[in-house]
Amino acid sequence: MSLRDSRAVAVAFVSFAAFTDLVAYSIAVPVLPDLSARYGASPTTIGLLFASFGVTLLGVSVPIGSVSDRIGRKMPLVGGLVLLALSTILFAFADSLPWLFAARLAQGAADAVTWVVGFALIADLYGPAERGRVMGFVMSGTSFGLMIGPSLGGWLYETGGMKLPFLTVALFAAMAAIGFIWLRLPESQTEREVVPLGRLLRVPAVAVCALTVAIAASTAAMLEPSVSLWLSSTLGLNPSRVGVVFGVAAVAATALHPVFGRLADRWGGRRLTMLGVVATALAMPVLSRAWNFESAIALYVIQGSAIALVVTPSLAFMAEATSAAGVQSFGVSYGVYNFAWGVGLLVGPAIGGFLYEQIGFERLTYVWIPPVLALTILLARRGGDSAPIVR
Repeated sequence: MSLRDSRAVAVAFVSFAAFTDLVAYSIAVPVLPDLSARYGASPTTIGLLFASFGVTLLGVSVPIGSVSDRIGRKMPLVGGLVLLALSTILFAFADSLPWLFAARLAQGAADAVTWVVGFALIADLYGPAERGRVMGFVMSGTSFGLMIGPSLGGWLYETGGMKLPFLTVALFAAMAAIGFIWLRLPESQTEREVVPLGRLLRVPAVAVCALTVAIAASTAAMLEPSVSLWLSSTLGLNPSRVGVVFGVAAVAATALHPVFGRLADRWGGRRLTMLGVVATALAMPVLSRAWNFESAIALYVIQGSAIALVVTPSLAFMAEATSAAGVQSFGVSYGVYNFAWGVGLLVGPAIGGFLYEQIGFERLTYVWIPPVLALTILLARRGGDSAPIVR
């Protein structure tokens, strides 16, 4: 078998594409002050600019999954990476806020393509006994991208100014696109029956996976701003130390993704996903007991590890649920997955921010637990049925 036909090479390209996507997402953080100064944008406008990323992510996720089920994975991935390169170049050369919004919207669409079609390709190429392990390796690479994105962006900004960070990411995206053009995917993997979204969502296990992902994503997304504010206001940590807390937890999660992937292969993605959601909820009050910088690092590592126990197994869970229904429409199912995760990213911080302001972080952690546990238990009881779809 040549390198062009290798599954491992395909996984490497998916990992590099997802890594590039997350670097593109996070690399802009250090240049926000410059954007604000150049265009006179208020903090609210900058917030809307970066939130616009989620609008196209939600709108594109399911349709692109369906398209990739019909025409194969290769061309959507190439198109998504070309769009990511072009949108990032536009970000570098935009001379007004409307162009910046256009660039960010395009980046959100490219993100949806990369994640949905990339993981659908992995589900195509690997069977149930291997998917979790492979997806764990991909998630390790993407976590590394999210980890180094702000640092890389800051260094490139200081070295070459506003344009260099974005042009560097555009080069990465172009390299990934060329890689997928060169890659030769097995033809049998692009011949599949396309199942309509409504019929797929009527499979209980698929619906349960999507709802569980939305709950987990909202919890994880709620924690990021809340923990940052709490560490600053209550423990008095400066921004660099807050960054260290999150960075160490990200390193731990990066190392654990492959481990949790292997466990998902052995014990099932559904079981570990449910366990991860419960662990994430129960770890929050423990985190709120941190008393200094060192304890915050240790306890947030536990919290981040619990979140990692959701992410990789849930990816395997969606593939399990789809396969058990007797279909191979992984594009549609991962479109649903990405949509559910996006909903959680939008809902979690909104609710969490309101509760944080009203009752503080410690009480927030206790208030958040009962609905999460109740919904998780309810979904666990309903999630075992993956009856084949009636055609």
